[in-house]
Amino acid sequence: MKQEKSGKKTVWKWLLGSLALIFMLIGGTALYLSARWKPLISEKLKTGIQQGSGGLYTLNFKDIHLNLFTGTASLDEASVDPDTTVFNQLKAIGQAPIHLFHLKVKKLQINHLGLVKAYFHKTIHINSIVLDQPSIDMMHYHFAKKKRKDTGTKTIYQLLAKSLKSLDIDAIRLVNADFDYIDGASKQPLHRIKKLNLQVKDLLIDSLSQFDTTRFYYTKDISFELNGYQSKDKMYLTKVDTISGSAAKGAVLIKGFKLIPRYPELAFSRMFKYGKDRYNLAFDQISLTGLDFPGFYEERTFHVKKITLGPAKAGIFLNREMPAPPNLDKGRNFPQLALRRLGIPTIVDTLKIDNIDLTYTEYNPISQQKGTIYFQNLQGKILHLTNDSLSLVKNNHAVANLGAMVMKKSKMEIKIDFNLTDPKGGFHYSGAVGSMNLTDLNVISKPLGLIEIESGQMQKVDFDIQANKYGSKGKVHFYYTDLKVKLLKEGEDGAPQTKKGLLSFLANKLLIIDANPLKGEAPRTANVSFERSPAASFFNLLWKGIFIGMRECAGLGIVPVKTPEKAMEVIKDKKEERKEKREARREKRAERRKNKT
Repeated sequence: MKQEKSGKKTVWKWLLGSLALIFMLIGGTALYLSARWKPLISEKLKTGIQQGSGGLYTLNFKDIHLNLFTGTASLDEASVDPDTTVFNQLKAIGQAPIHLFHLKVKKLQINHLGLVKAYFHKTIHINSIVLDQPSIDMMHYHFAKKKRKDTGTKTIYQLLAKSLKSLDIDAIRLVNADFDYIDGASKQPLHRIKKLNLQVKDLLIDSLSQFDTTRFYYTKDISFELNGYQSKDKMYLTKVDTISGSAAKGAVLIKGFKLIPRYPELAFSRMFKYGKDRYNLAFDQISLTGLDFPGFYEERTFHVKKITLGPAKAGIFLNREMPAPPNLDKGRNFPQLALRRLGIPTIVDTLKIDNIDLTYTEYNPISQQKGTIYFQNLQGKILHLTNDSLSLVKNNHAVANLGAMVMKKSKMEIKIDFNLTDPKGGFHYSGAVGSMNLTDLNVISKPLGLIEIESGQMQKVDFDIQANKYGSKGKVHFYYTDLKVKLLKEGEDGAPQTKKGLLSFLANKLLIIDANPLKGEAPRTANVSFERSPAASFFNLLWKGIFIGMRECAGLGIVPVKTPEKAMEVIKDKKEERKEKREARREKRAERRKNKT
């Protein structure tokens, strides 16, 4: 019995010793081969990057670690650097890319690399490559537009064919990357993004994939995601919950976009010398579908089939006490004229507006109050937004069909036809506003116009107006009954507004026609002819044409409409008058204190 136990122990010792020897031999062999293969793999990697880029890029790293058991490798302090000499040579012959990259990473991890096949069969298969917290600089250069397919330029496979039959990588992941988009000429950063995650799916470089039109730069997909983006300047804080996209799907999705002013409305406006709009935006979602990623990357053209905005809330505020910038014509910012000034050719087949609540608020320094107009549930589509010359030859009009609830009470429908090639910024708009109790407009008319509507029922307003940056002409019908108004005088030092009794009486008796149509008469039509001032915006021109038509239908056409310039003169006079009154009150108080002593 003892001999049997002794024999079993001997067998186990022999087996364990043999296994230990085998592991030592394998480990020693692995270390030997790793040491032997390190310079070989290093050279192959560097040569591959240089040849694959046509000499434009070089790979550098401090050290390489190999594990033959698991087929893993890692590079320490790796970088891919552009060769500016080669870039300048390509630029001289018109073959330089419009983007140049510089990449740095502390550690680049390669998982499940088939070294044997790579060495003996010239085929490389890698499960994944992971770059943790890399730094990427993408420099943009402005070159003449090139055709996408240049038969004189070799593909990446053709450049690698002498040393490699195929390269197949299942996934490449960039985790928490710092990305800088830089102007190549000035070297100034245009955009900076932190914590960008990017994934490349199924990269394949071989004799067939180079001509596979279903692939995007030899890949089945390049997708990205950015979480918790935030930036700020002196006036605004910008936040985005997530931005994600896919080249294969041609899609980008932005969730939780917010543009938040850093100061209250009046404080914000008074930080500028001249009048400036203040925006407060909160978009639940902005989506792009059918985006041409290759065109954007290769030719810097922006073509997207559909952009959807909303649901969202948007607030715009303007302080009328601040003068307009001198020599500024806001006509240049009409949508179709601003589109023509974009730096890149742009085609948006459809812009869909989906449930946006829009408020526009003005501060009137005469009344020292704010008035707000509301557009709730703004919805609709704008078709064929473009500044692309070829697209404009085929069709030079963009058409918007929009609807909203005005002042939360009345349905509005409007169609705007933009002439995209008219240097005058011509457009035609028509539509209608449904029934409304006119007293609902007091939240605007009292603070901004010093008019209180005592009674009135609107049945409908319809309009058909032709306009450009110089003014507008057209027809307006305003159907209403029982219209009576009260003219107001602004209160001083916080006092409430007071009624101008005599003027209100005269206005109601001599000027205002209390209904349209009057009993037994045909409806009145207003023929609008309005000359736009340089300080008036596109939105101002749009509603001013309708407003002037409504005034004429109501009998107020003989009362001239103040231009922004005339209104500013009145504001200046009122401010000077108030200043003189304050000084007079201070002098009286000083005189009383002097008499007491």
